[in-house]
Amino acid sequence: MRFRIEQRPEPSAMMRVAAPVIAVVLTLAVGSALFAALGYDPLATLHAFFVAPLSSVNGLSEWLLKASPLILIACGLAVGFRANVWNIGAEGQLIAGAIAACGVGLFYPNPESPMLLALMVLAGALAGMAWAAIPAFLRARMNTNEILVTLMLTYVATLLLSWLVHGPWRDPAGFNYPQTALLPAAAMFEPFDYAYRLNPSIFLTVVAVFLMWLFADRSFMGYKMSVSGAAPLAARYAGFRESSAVWIGLLAGGAAAGIAGMAEVAGPLGQLSPQISPGYGFAAIIVAFLGRLNAFGIVLGGLLMSLLFLGGEAIQMNLGLPSALTRIFQGILLFFLLATDFFIFYRLRRLPEHA
Repeated sequence: MRFRIEQRPEPSAMMRVAAPVIAVVLTLAVGSALFAALGYDPLATLHAFFVAPLSSVNGLSEWLLKASPLILIACGLAVGFRANVWNIGAEGQLIAGAIAACGVGLFYPNPESPMLLALMVLAGALAGMAWAAIPAFLRARMNTNEILVTLMLTYVATLLLSWLVHGPWRDPAGFNYPQTALLPAAAMFEPFDYAYRLNPSIFLTVVAVFLMWLFADRSFMGYKMSVSGAAPLAARYAGFRESSAVWIGLLAGGAAAGIAGMAEVAGPLGQLSPQISPGYGFAAIIVAFLGRLNAFGIVLGGLLMSLLFLGGEAIQMNLGLPSALTRIFQGILLFFLLATDFFIFYRLRRLPEHA
């Protein structure tokens, strides 16, 4: 029995919307089987993973706090993904933004300046863009693969961060821990309530969602980016250069990731350390595709991915399960998302026996 992969003449619009839901349901089914294989009650474990973390005000606060950088970064990445510009290095751009923002917060001459937070946001955005400009230049001028370059630069940023917190920026009063001194009060987002960690940095994400929607769905440049991804020859014929899509896509992703890094430093963390991000830059790639590269879909995808992070912490503390289950769930979700997308655009046709 032989099969052949054929491209569907017209992909189903309804299935494109339903695919993320199907992927989530299949992920939950596989997760239940995994928990059962480990000897845990699947329903009780899923409840502890997805429901219990949201049963308190603190849980809801942490849910929104973790969703904010995921949504913010995914909005920036989606701009490039729509034009087939594949920025896989948002984690490195987040780190670059965090380093620059923390540098401004620590070394600005007037640590009580009311402009300090705004300067840190600007520094984070510019640093993220500068880190993304390297693969943009190499792709536009030398036709290098931006997937490899952005990914490799993530490791460079990680090593740069490690060098800073172990060396010149290490807090001399920090008992030899690899971390900087705490930022001054003017360089921090004040929490809405000191009992919880949620802070006004979430408004940066709200603005990013609105700007992404405005650019992608309501601007001529956003339309050209989409055409560039869906029909590169048509975009070229219409006079839209591929290099423009590369620069716009990568710089948008870099700016969003850099601001997210700044928000982490000036928000819940208050200083630089090697654990500045639990993997938000990589998880945001899944969020972007889970949201179908749509601003409001990304919000829903970010809330779901944030729940995976939060649930992973909850079952680690309450059930003693490894926190790596969060990454397992992310991987399963990505697998099923790619699988459902494959069957939207392609189908398997059985070949006759005599063929």
